[in-house]
Amino acid sequence: GQPSTGASGASANTDDAAAATAVDNAWNYAVFVAFVVISALIPIRKRLCRRSTNSKSKQDYVFGAGHISTLAMMLSIARGTLGVISVLGYPSEFFYRGSAMWESLYGVVSAYPIVCFVFIPVYFDLGITSVYQYLELRFNSRLVRCLASGTYILRTLLSLGVTIYTPTVALNTIIGVPYWASLLCITVISIFFNALGGLKAAVAADVIQSLSMTAMLVAILIYCSITVGGVDRIWTISSDNDRFAFFNFAADLHLRVTTTSAWLGELFNSLSLLGCQQNFVQRYLSMPTMGQIRRTLLLNIPVVIVLFSLPWLVGMAIYAIYWHCDPLKATVIEKMDQILPYFIVDRFERVPGVWGIFVGTLFNGALTLNISNINSLATVTWEDFLSLIPGWKAKSERHQLTVIKLVGTVYAVLIMGIGFVVGLLSGVIESSMLIISATSGPLLGVFVLAMFVPFANWKGAAMGMIASHLSILWIVIGRLIEANVSDALLDTSIEGCYADLVLAEKNVSSSGLLMTLEQGVDVVDASDLLTRIYSITYMYYGVFGTALTVLSGMVFSLATWSNHDEYNMKMLHPAVRWLYRRSPFNRKHFGSFEVSSGQGVPAKEIVPKH
Repeated sequence: GQPSTGASGASANTDDAAAATAVDNAWNYAVFVAFVVISALIPIRKRLCRRSTNSKSKQDYVFGAGHISTLAMMLSIARGTLGVISVLGYPSEFFYRGSAMWESLYGVVSAYPIVCFVFIPVYFDLGITSVYQYLELRFNSRLVRCLASGTYILRTLLSLGVTIYTPTVALNTIIGVPYWASLLCITVISIFFNALGGLKAAVAADVIQSLSMTAMLVAILIYCSITVGGVDRIWTISSDNDRFAFFNFAADLHLRVTTTSAWLGELFNSLSLLGCQQNFVQRYLSMPTMGQIRRTLLLNIPVVIVLFSLPWLVGMAIYAIYWHCDPLKATVIEKMDQILPYFIVDRFERVPGVWGIFVGTLFNGALTLNISNINSLATVTWEDFLSLIPGWKAKSERHQLTVIKLVGTVYAVLIMGIGFVVGLLSGVIESSMLIISATSGPLLGVFVLAMFVPFANWKGAAMGMIASHLSILWIVIGRLIEANVSDALLDTSIEGCYADLVLAEKNVSSSGLLMTLEQGVDVVDASDLLTRIYSITYMYYGVFGTALTVLSGMVFSLATWSNHDEYNMKMLHPAVRWLYRRSPFNRKHFGSFEVSSGQGVPAKEIVPKH
């Protein structure tokens, strides 16, 4: 009878474990749903409770009518440094490649004062709704404006497709939600927000997301510090295992990341993002005074430093937990970016609600970023494309707002479709990110031409953008097809793993592991010029793209200038106007004229600041 009793006891234990797991999962589902619903409803609670007919205008929808607090705007602008991809990607980057990419923080910080004192003074007095409207005023060309806004739309759509797909992987891995269900849910909520919210709701959602992600990352840091024996222990483990790679000023353009490439590359990318992209400029122009804009941007620098560094510190903390037992090398996880979700599952499996909060934060992160950018995409599409349709510009403001909201709905569905494609095709994420990063240079370059090159005309600007796009796209395609440029991962250990994990590692073909590591080695044939070009690190794509746009734009402008290319000198940066007045070329070679000379563009083209 004893074997029977033993079997019954084992069965009872199994049933008890299954019941406990079911209860834990129920808690996680409940916490996940509650977190997403509450964080989604808070930003639009006033709109739901008060259906006033005059509470929402086009100006209110686009700019928030100047009623958004400085602190909320700071967190909304800083939100871009703490996205879903960075929260999942930076810890794994530190764990498997070290701290080199962390130094891209220098570029982000350097970009803020440049945007504050160089870009914003040009935009502010014009009272523009779309930042790309400035390009039309400067070059008297709808083509240049459409090229720039089209670049922004394409980059944002691809980026959002990748962004909303990212948390679906964690949802499917941790709590079993099908990725199509997650994509559909994000899209439905985004459409709901877009219809009822506007910029105020987008900023409020950004604030909630920034605070929740920060709290989650700080909690992980505290847990890891207690577990390993203090912050100094975390630092020592990373230092002893060669995870720190700061201040590497090597001049080799083919190294994946150095201090120089991290700073320069991120500086140009951040200038393109913060200074030339609609969703950020839209936030600056929603503030009533230049003083508030400057305070917001400059006070944001320490906030950005903290938010950018948090995922890297979490990477250090997780490395201190798993430095002697790498889950990837032990085949417990399949990809580097799964290290943080695995940590949550491994360490908090029996703590009710923790998985739900973690996955809910990631889900909400993708959701708020989607909502925020849909608002800007719809605004750009109306101002730069749809308003050109005869008769549409003359429609009432209420009709214009309805069209903008419908366009936002279309974009939400389109982004969901891109998310499905990302999930179905292999290699799409890497390809999309490379193409997205490659668009930073042409976009930044055309704004540099507009603000700082007095003789630049629309032909030079358009040809500069096209030449830069084609050149960078050629390098990206060549990199994907021809070049083998991935770097080897840093050494990791499985000596401290449990017996079952070590057994799993032994079952993996050693030749397969060697092949994986060898594929990461950067091998460049010095005799092959094209291979060397394709192997240039993507960190410099923004730098090269900007330089190509500016240089080729200057050449084409000088070759094609005519009196028909005259423009209002107010479109130049104030410092450039001051220098140009005192230069020997003033009103002699290029036909430019002063605002005060009695000549100028019609008054209707300078939109008053609301």
